[in-house]
Amino acid sequence: MKRLFMTGLLVALALAPVAALAHGHLDHARPAVGSTGAAPKEVSLWFTEAVEAKFSSIVVEDAKGTAMQIGKAEVAADNKANLKIKVKPLPPGVYKVTWKILSVDTHRTQGNFNFTVAP
Repeated sequence: MKRLFMTGLLVALALAPVAALAHGHLDHARPAVGSTGAAPKEVSLWFTEAVEAKFSSIVVEDAKGTAMQIGKAEVAADNKANLKIKVKPLPPGVYKVTWKILSVDTHRTQGNFNFTVAP
């Protein structure tokens, strides 16, 4: 009986990190995290899980902290893990993207990254 308990405990401990990864995290973005390139017309983020648009947001700020996004973030019709937002015309400079999401598993995550618009 003790051996069975220990085996079950080891299996549970081995699976614990997998369960912790079940939250929605940023998978990739366009423009890419840390990238330099042409000014985008929208910022698009892909997460590891589907997100609830009503409870998720994207803010795009210039170096002075001025909000550059237009309207509210929307989930793409063809991919519920893709959250996107339109942006104003972006002059050359560094921009900060801050995101907050509620994934369909009801967990909240957030983060931020920068990208640069080249002259």
